[in-house]
Amino acid sequence: MHITLVDKLIKKQAVVGIVGLGYVGLPLMLRYAEVGYKVLGFDIDAEKTNSLSRGESYIEHIPAEAIGKALGKGFEATTDFSRSAEADALIICVPTPLNKYREPDLSFVIDTTEALVPHLRAGQIVSLESTTYPGTTDEELRPRIESTGLVVGRDIFLVYSPEREDPGNPDFHTRTIPKVCGGATEQCQQAGLALYGQVIDTVVPVSSTRVAEMTKLLENIHRAVNIGLVNEMKIVADRMGIDIHEVIRAAATKPFGFTPYYPGPGLGGHCIPIDPFYLTWKAREYGLHTRFIELAGEVNSSMPEWVISKVTDGLNSHCKSIKDSRILVLGIAYKKNVDDMRESPSVAIMEMLRDKGAIISYSDPHVPVFPKMREHHFDLSSVAITADSLRGYDCVIIATNHDRFDYELLRKHAVLIIDTRGVYGAPAPNIIKA
Repeated sequence: MHITLVDKLIKKQAVVGIVGLGYVGLPLMLRYAEVGYKVLGFDIDAEKTNSLSRGESYIEHIPAEAIGKALGKGFEATTDFSRSAEADALIICVPTPLNKYREPDLSFVIDTTEALVPHLRAGQIVSLESTTYPGTTDEELRPRIESTGLVVGRDIFLVYSPEREDPGNPDFHTRTIPKVCGGATEQCQQAGLALYGQVIDTVVPVSSTRVAEMTKLLENIHRAVNIGLVNEMKIVADRMGIDIHEVIRAAATKPFGFTPYYPGPGLGGHCIPIDPFYLTWKAREYGLHTRFIELAGEVNSSMPEWVISKVTDGLNSHCKSIKDSRILVLGIAYKKNVDDMRESPSVAIMEMLRDKGAIISYSDPHVPVFPKMREHHFDLSSVAITADSLRGYDCVIIATNHDRFDYELLRKHAVLIIDTRGVYGAPAPNIIKA
């Protein structure tokens, strides 16, 4: 069975189903369509599937022209999961958030798997790309798949291949980012390598799904811990009257043994603020307490409060309180030059300021209207930045340093600037580093 599937994948005769058409699934869909596969896209959000069917994109860095080309090559988007039986490969790219207790929420993965199970058939491969703890593929997906009577490794094939996307980074694309792949069995692994080997330049095989799952967590925990370190260093340097950004620039001139990481107002995106807690939760099952990882999480999650303290100090120096102050937040996406707001620390800062009575506005050229979010609600639209409008705010917070902001205009006309991204090198009376 796996020989027939591998042959279809290599010859690009297989139908590929992408389940979840967000920041991970949509670029992957485009790549499979680009090289000649017939692609079906599945999502529970009818607004997304309808937009794609009209040739429209809802992700800023993916142009509508790319969607149109995919449609011209046979791509279809649907909310009808019964059509998953038409696919030879099903790649699951759905969210894995945390619940309010900072525990893994696998409901999207489990609900998606259970929606697919009634339509699974022999000769298919299922790949999970959602970031999760080691054991998820074996413990959650495999039993549900085999409840149909299909045997993994003989009738149907199961792999874990973690997503690696960096929205807004022009130097890396779906094709050029190496892809880790671990199979539930050797036959599963062979099918997984055939699935990804036709669309990714470098596929990295590992010995199991658990290794692949742990690999993804290590990648993001590495970043979270180092960012936590530099955020703590920022606070120390601030107390000593030292510019941490100048320190990092100087340290980065060392050609070995140092990798620069940069402080900020908190962690954002769907990976780095969340993934470490997947491992800390799973580690407790083995009687382990991941103190190092959790400490970094505490430091990083406290950064919005650090920013608020700097806003308070700045306004106090102008004989103002946060209550009733007009505060403009620059950038509400979680990183520069993208429209992705998942876990953005800007939103946490806005909520804290609102709770303290501030009058909040925001400006973000990538997010013209504050979107509907599961847990955060602001009835706001992005405001234009002019010399006159800047003078009308008591405080401006640079939360995300988009390239499209005019920082010189800001420096000249803002009464008070809280710079959380190290935009300004030279000190100025109206600028406070945070």
